[in-house]
Amino acid sequence: MDRIKVSDMSKSPLGNYWQDKSHTSQRSEMAADLPQRCDAVVVGGGYTGLMAAAELAKGGVSTFVLDSGAMGAGCSGRNGGQVGTTIKPSFEKLSASYGHDRAVAIKKVGIDAYAALRDLVASEALDVDWQEDGRFLAAHSDAHFDSLCKTLTNQPQGAAVPYQMVSKAELPDYLGSPSYVGGALYPMAASVQPTKLVTALADRAQQAGATLCANTPVTKLTPLGSGIRVTTDRGDILADKVLVATNGYTSKLTPWLRRRVIPIASAIIATEEMDPGLIRQLIPGGRAVVDTRKLVVYFRASPDGRRILFGGRASVWDLPPAKAAPRLVDMLRFIYPQLDTIKTSHAWSGTVAYTFDELPHVGVHKGIHYAMGYCGSGVALSTYLGKKIGLQMLGAGEGTTPLDGLTFQTRPLYTGTPWFMAAAVAAYRITDRLSAMNRTGGS
Repeated sequence: MDRIKVSDMSKSPLGNYWQDKSHTSQRSEMAADLPQRCDAVVVGGGYTGLMAAAELAKGGVSTFVLDSGAMGAGCSGRNGGQVGTTIKPSFEKLSASYGHDRAVAIKKVGIDAYAALRDLVASEALDVDWQEDGRFLAAHSDAHFDSLCKTLTNQPQGAAVPYQMVSKAELPDYLGSPSYVGGALYPMAASVQPTKLVTALADRAQQAGATLCANTPVTKLTPLGSGIRVTTDRGDILADKVLVATNGYTSKLTPWLRRRVIPIASAIIATEEMDPGLIRQLIPGGRAVVDTRKLVVYFRASPDGRRILFGGRASVWDLPPAKAAPRLVDMLRFIYPQLDTIKTSHAWSGTVAYTFDELPHVGVHKGIHYAMGYCGSGVALSTYLGKKIGLQMLGAGEGTTPLDGLTFQTRPLYTGTPWFMAAAVAAYRITDRLSAMNRTGGS
């Protein structure tokens, strides 16, 4: 392949590729007036909130979705668009905590979430650039390859996902990078255009009867005997039920929830257009790619097959895109040394929400419902659990999940600012470097 050089990002335009006007626009309508009272208020207009709002409205509940910005302005409109079946904790870890049967059920949530979104897109013909081309998990070292093989060969019955191990000799047919030793192909995986998904879910919620209120930040939630007073800068609403669906943007509005989610910064760059033939050499089959490093990177081709969208942790904190982009360029060069002159056209960033047990959580605390903590696998999990929490708020049995009743953990001295991340990231970087020092390739 021809060698091409990455440009100086300071000379490149910045912005979210997904929200480029040539692709789609964010939903930013604002209700003319807020009601003095309604049945339900949803705080957060991302995937979770919009899915919940659709269920609530279909159930005959007067529902208002309030977001401080446009619908999906947070992670829902900023993510890499990868859709998989991942539930982070290992089966062994889940079994030790919850027993075999519940561990299987929790693992199966990831599979059910993927299938639910796939079926929704197909049954309602949602225009979201759904591409079911699979996902390739690239092994960063021999030890990672061996561990991956062991994990996949010993999946629990009832929650196993299909896979194909790929050795280093076979790797060029799956990934055009010399930086990995093999990996695993997961056929049950897809990609979407995330902002188009926000738009489609916003349309569904409105069609069901929900009212969307962009640019309406909620400043206070006050539980009362007759409901919950929702204070905004446009007036107060007395709601019978409230759902907080703020995930990586959970704030001091809900201190109890803020102590239980860890905001993790992630950034993405988009290359300028390239020859589609070159893209097919770099990412054969158009699959989404993620790797096994502690500081994970993820990448894919754009829906039109002309760019690479490359994301990862550029810093401990959420850097401005102009500062994060050069670091991502270095990561891209490491994985694809042949791309040393490609120019970049877009750069953007945001936060996802991790939890201390690496599980998503749904429930209710002091009358306020919540669903959040998707740990980087939010496209499928948030849409699935958004629907489930909406059904729970309606009192419908179909809203039950294996995650119900799990302790939503926090840690002493943690109030929402992850002061411990600098040390953790430094340790992860050292671990990744050491693991890559001696690699020969999976067999």
